[in-house]
Amino acid sequence: MEIPTFHPYQSLFPSHLIYPYHLVPENYVHWTETPESHIFSADLPGVRKEDIKVEVEDSVYLIIRTERIEEESTEQPSSRTFMRKFRLPGRVDIERISAGYEDGVLTVTVPRYLRRAFFIEPADVPERLEVLARAA
Repeated sequence: MEIPTFHPYQSLFPSHLIYPYHLVPENYVHWTETPESHIFSADLPGVRKEDIKVEVEDSVYLIIRTERIEEESTEQPSSRTFMRKFRLPGRVDIERISAGYEDGVLTVTVPRYLRRAFFIEPADVPERLEVLARAA
């Protein structure tokens, strides 16, 4: 049975309602958007932390990849690979991207670049403003 990777109602309903637990594609990465960041999470059971690589390519793409080679004790060494590439949304802070791996779930947090405004205390503004230059 082939499962589609895009569902027409994907933007309207949470992923657990579209893909029941037993029908979620193996390489599915869940994406959540918050006011402060974008959060990518992937179930990677049985993968060691050392086998996971999270990379940013050209400041545009987030790449999550794994490669696990089984021990030589088996007759044929088998490998399990996983790779997903996402285009980063605009206005993200690439320097503060963080990743964590706990209980077989990889979570990558991509913080938004928040524009920091400055505040002028009303007490610091002089009562009379001087004109330094006039328009021509």
